[in-house]
Amino acid sequence: MMVSIGEVLIDFIAVEEGNLKNVKAFEKHPGGAPANVAVGLSRLGVDSALVSKVGDDPFGDFLLERLHDEGVKTFVARDPERHTGIVFVQLIGARPEFILYDGVAYFNMGGEDFPDDVLESAELVHFGSVLFAREPSRSALFEALRDLKGKVPLSYDVNIRPDLWRGREDEMLGDIERALKLADIVKLGDGELAYLEENGINLEDFDFRLVAITKGAGGSELLSCGSRVHVPAYDVEPLDTTGAGDAFMAALLAGLHYSNLLGNGVLREDDLERLGRFANLIAALSTTQRGAWSVPKIENVALMREFRELHQRSRR
Repeated sequence: MMVSIGEVLIDFIAVEEGNLKNVKAFEKHPGGAPANVAVGLSRLGVDSALVSKVGDDPFGDFLLERLHDEGVKTFVARDPERHTGIVFVQLIGARPEFILYDGVAYFNMGGEDFPDDVLESAELVHFGSVLFAREPSRSALFEALRDLKGKVPLSYDVNIRPDLWRGREDEMLGDIERALKLADIVKLGDGELAYLEENGINLEDFDFRLVAITKGAGGSELLSCGSRVHVPAYDVEPLDTTGAGDAFMAALLAGLHYSNLLGNGVLREDDLERLGRFANLIAALSTTQRGAWSVPKIENVALMREFRELHQRSRR
């Protein structure tokens, strides 16, 4: 089972393009990057779980019901003092921009909310950067990751949200650097890569097993142990790119699972190409649906060449 740690929340997505100031109506969708990955994995046939926290409120009820419906095992505490997280999303050219609200339940996660037995027995543990923005979640997550390092593969989506770090950008960069030192697999966008490099963080200074750089319509780039491949994007007409990076992440991890490549074996260039093609395909397909839980189900992709190639690799 692959376990995601982090935020699950409500995405209020504008039903019309334009600035949030002018938007009159929104659709309610489940979201939150780690939750999106857990749901994507489940839809792709991989056992998954989510460790998080929601409020003791109707939005929390909604999210827990939806996670159950998606087949995700939940280790999600209820917070009687803080509400479930919400985000307002505006779409301009199908590209999302966010207003993420503070003081919510997932920022109030403590050590007691991290099930040690579940995490230590996981096939992989996935996390992002949002919980680092506030205490006590920040300290609790770092403690859990330090305990897991070397026991379980750790996957990290850098997922920078500057609004949460206003006036504390140096602290944010320090926490990202700490997280990079703990991670075995890293995913980030090309804009995030440029931002880190501009601020003196070079990925070549870390010891990763796999790095994936997403470039939107420019495809993706995968790096491992000196090998580097570029994989072109799939041409689709996007409706909503909310969660596309999380769909890519879920497909990348599912690809490692199905290819039996989560161990310590060398990732060759042909492995990287197969993984990248499958992840790009799933990310592209996800943009043709509204909302972040838009990864296609395994029965809809099982006969596609990109998925069958992963199984061919596993039977070598």
